[in-house]
Amino acid sequence: MAIPTLDTVETVCSLVASGIPRLLLEADLAPVQGERFQPTGFPDLGAATYTLPNGTEMLLVESPQSVANRLESACWDEAKNDLVPALAGLPYVRVTQKGEYLTSSIQEFHRINSPYILESSDKSFLVRLQELFPSSAIGATNNKRLAEFVFRHDPNTLLHGVFLARSDIAGGRLRLQRLLSGFVEARDVRPAESGGVKFDRVDPSGDTSRGFGHVPFHRTEYTAGQIRAYFNLDLATLRGYGLPKEAMALLVGLGLWKVERFLAEGLRLRSACDLDCTAIRVTRPQGVVLPTPDQLEASLPELIEDCGPLFAEPRRTEVRWFGETKPKKAAAAGATAAAPPDDGGDEE
Repeated sequence: MAIPTLDTVETVCSLVASGIPRLLLEADLAPVQGERFQPTGFPDLGAATYTLPNGTEMLLVESPQSVANRLESACWDEAKNDLVPALAGLPYVRVTQKGEYLTSSIQEFHRINSPYILESSDKSFLVRLQELFPSSAIGATNNKRLAEFVFRHDPNTLLHGVFLARSDIAGGRLRLQRLLSGFVEARDVRPAESGGVKFDRVDPSGDTSRGFGHVPFHRTEYTAGQIRAYFNLDLATLRGYGLPKEAMALLVGLGLWKVERFLAEGLRLRSACDLDCTAIRVTRPQGVVLPTPDQLEASLPELIEDCGPLFAEPRRTEVRWFGETKPKKAAAAGATAAAPPDDGGDEE
């Protein structure tokens, strides 16, 4: 049975309650100008190219880690250091230093697992976690309780996942996988080689190690027969958290809004990778029609308001950072684990 356009709270709730395991989306992309584009690069690897069994040359344009960070950036107003107006009233953790904004759980690659939140001398937020999940706890981790806590303080963290790798919080075993994930890949790719030179008009033969002299460089971009973004909203895992229907509706609506906002405004991925979205569609389940970005944005205030009793008060949790330059040793404080070596610095 076809599901109507997901532009109201009722239709979003109907999708969550339908028993569908996941919502899959695809978006066709193309360079804004010309045919060339620059993919993401990885340390000691460069561009991530690979070949399908049928011989098709493929390229990873943007990794899941990086797409997660870009989806979160869609929520943030850099000029005001706060959520965009459409998300007014949504909880998050805000870090200040000497009364001035420093960072937030929206911007931090590790979200609420950020050392600026958990490693500060201000232990207020850490203590809340430790009271719910003491280090002495044994047995299976309670993901339902963790999901409720995370949703209460930052629903975005619940959408994008978190790994609380600290020995002083449930022995470092708390992990929530991403509910919303995405990546961008290109098909039938060919390298487009070019280059240039850093020109020194004063002393062409100067010491290049000190920034003088002519410095030639090589550059590899790509052309592609197809560039496509893929998104996966995991409804089965979301239902498994046992959250109230209002919370699940908000997470679905927020996730779809972030995808559409990213595709509309966030596709300048690098200086030489500026893309346009030419089409977006739901590939699973069939019959689902996506609302327009305006329809989704218009539904967010109601979705947020319905979840008011489930949110922390005040909704913006304040943590003060006192300027520590180094985190305390793991033996003393159960320090946050380092990020895996990827291009986004992001972890599940």
